[in-house]
Amino acid sequence: VQLQASGGGLLQAGDSLRLSCVASGRTLTNWIIGWFRQAPGKEREFVGHITWNFGTTFYNDSLKGRLTLSRDRTKNTVYLRMNNLKPDDTAIYYCAARSSAATTYNTWGQGTLVTVSS
Repeated sequence: VQLQASGGGLLQAGDSLRLSCVASGRTLTNWIIGWFRQAPGKEREFVGHITWNFGTTFYNDSLKGRLTLSRDRTKNTVYLRMNNLKPDDTAIYYCAARSSAATTYNTWGQGTLVTVSS
C-alpha cells in the first residue's frame, strides 16, 4: 500500500485543521491507519488511529476533545480533523498503515507540514 498525506499549511492559533491520507495499491480491509507527528527537535508522537473495517478510533489522550479521525471507504481516504489549533501543534504530520495483526506500522506516507502561528 502507498500513502499520500496532504492538507498541511500555515494556520493560526484557534483554526481548524483537516488532513487527508489517500491509500492506494491494495484494499485496506483488516488494516489500521495511524497518524503521527514530529515537531521540530522532538521525537515522533502518536496522534491516533482508525480501523478500516469498523472505523474504530483511538486517540492520544492529550488530543482528545480536539481530534477526530474518520475514513471514507469509497475514496480510500482517512481524514484527520483537529480543532482549536495551538502553536504546539506545529509539526510534520504523517499517516502510516499496518495490518490489524501487526504491532508496528510498516508503511508510511511522506508527511505534510502544519505550522500554527500564535
